[in-house]
Amino acid sequence: MDFYQNIKEKFSDLISDQYLWSSQVDVVRVRPLTPKETIGNPERDDFPLLKGKEVMVQADFRGSLGQAYTDKPGNFKGTLEEVFQLPLTDNFQRAIFIASVNAVLRYLGYISQTIHCRDKEPADCARHFKDYIKEQFGNPKIGFFGLQPAIVEALAGTYQIRVADLDKDIIGQRKNGVLIEDASHTKDIISWADLLLATGTTVVNNTIGSLLGKKPVIFYGVTISGVAYLLNYQQFCYCSH
Repeated sequence: MDFYQNIKEKFSDLISDQYLWSSQVDVVRVRPLTPKETIGNPERDDFPLLKGKEVMVQADFRGSLGQAYTDKPGNFKGTLEEVFQLPLTDNFQRAIFIASVNAVLRYLGYISQTIHCRDKEPADCARHFKDYIKEQFGNPKIGFFGLQPAIVEALAGTYQIRVADLDKDIIGQRKNGVLIEDASHTKDIISWADLLLATGTTVVNNTIGSLLGKKPVIFYGVTISGVAYLLNYQQFCYCSH
């Protein structure tokens, strides 16, 4: 089954009030957020969000908010049925879809972590993530997909770590002594690693499939909250709201 079709079917199974689908009153409204709206004033300035590489879009369904990172932001307004009719052929459409799933599942009470952490919280999250990995996995070799600089800094002094990213501007650079590798090295990194950490944005840019079913995976960030619930993926997002 197609990955996104599976999400749609899992989601549909949870919806008992069918009027939610086509109600012209209960529409999903999606808009891009500014960096300050998303992350506030963090302690560091090298997050991709602050460099303009990614934008957070926010869906609002009956006052419940869901967010998703994307490199193709935009506005959308429509019924839930119209959201699910999007062909999901690009990162804009997938971001609208994922943010909407997050908002609706939050409204229905299935999930609660759909709003990005702010200010000092990203650094706090990174420190807790390091401890969580130690408690759950011991001392694994870590393959990291989608640079999150605060987390990489927290992990680099404790674990062997390899990082891959899609951003050509940072590939070949070193962050806290860790070389940022091209995503074309994904297979090699997965083979080397004991544990994979991946940004939830992989569910928007459609790279998630290359990470599944090979090694244990922990997804980080709010983007994947709804999908993690629907598909029973492990997610770490300690300071989200």
